[in-house]
Amino acid sequence: MAIKDLTTEQRNPNTIHIDTMSTLDMVKTINKEDQKVAQAIATQDKNIAQAIDLAASKYHAGGRLIYIGAGTSGRLGVLDAAELVPTYGIKPERAIGLIAGGKSAMYVAVEGAEDSSDLAAKDLKNLNLNSNDIVLGLAASGRTPYVIGGLDYAKKVGAATIAIACVKNSLIGQHAELAIEAVVGPEVITGSTRMKAGTAQKLILNMISTGVMIKQGKVYQNVMIDVMPTNEKLVDRATRIIVAVTGVSTDRAKQVLKDADKNVALAIVMAKTDLNKDDASKLLAENNGNVSRVLHN
Repeated sequence: MAIKDLTTEQRNPNTIHIDTMSTLDMVKTINKEDQKVAQAIATQDKNIAQAIDLAASKYHAGGRLIYIGAGTSGRLGVLDAAELVPTYGIKPERAIGLIAGGKSAMYVAVEGAEDSSDLAAKDLKNLNLNSNDIVLGLAASGRTPYVIGGLDYAKKVGAATIAIACVKNSLIGQHAELAIEAVVGPEVITGSTRMKAGTAQKLILNMISTGVMIKQGKVYQNVMIDVMPTNEKLVDRATRIIVAVTGVSTDRAKQVLKDADKNVALAIVMAKTDLNKDDASKLLAENNGNVSRVLHN
């Protein structure tokens, strides 16, 4: 399909006169268009769920979440990867964002980088991509050569491949094991895919990476339990988490956190079961560190 025929490149009839609208009408119009994003994503719920299960399985086997994209799509991938480290206490090498043109492209466009189908393969080779890894290819237009080249290389080495686009029957989807295509319609400003398409990609990445982390036992009930209590503020947060999910007193939570060497997940198990550190650690290990499994088996 020619670029001019892509959904993401069409003119939006609802915003033809946005340049002459009052500021309030402009805001209302953009907001009304943004409401279509969640509806478009809802049509892809089954594919997103499959993506989470596929990625979670690979991640559990030691694989890495690797995001590839150009421009806005690439930046969103880098953002999602970077935020997983402090949010869930994972090592930086377990979530990696690659953007066409390298790190400098985060701030200044690198001309021509997205048009190279060989560049992503080179970037992935430099990471020693392997069959345990997960490659998420992002392209609002669904046709970026950088992403297609990366997905093709990933498939060759046996890595899981997931394509995320905002057009139907996307080219990147045809080069991936699983395609997620949230068609959000023409942008408020023609071709400005940092808007609805960018929002859709961010929401989809939120679902996938959060789902993967939940399935790794990084969440108990609806709280993050891999908090690293490295300062007074974080010790206080960890203590409050233990109180909230176990019902013990603050003093008891502080003590059990200390006894667990500041390991929140271990402290929760100790508080809920009255087991000592060694026995609780063994129980956690038998359940792959998943607190929910320990407490609900």
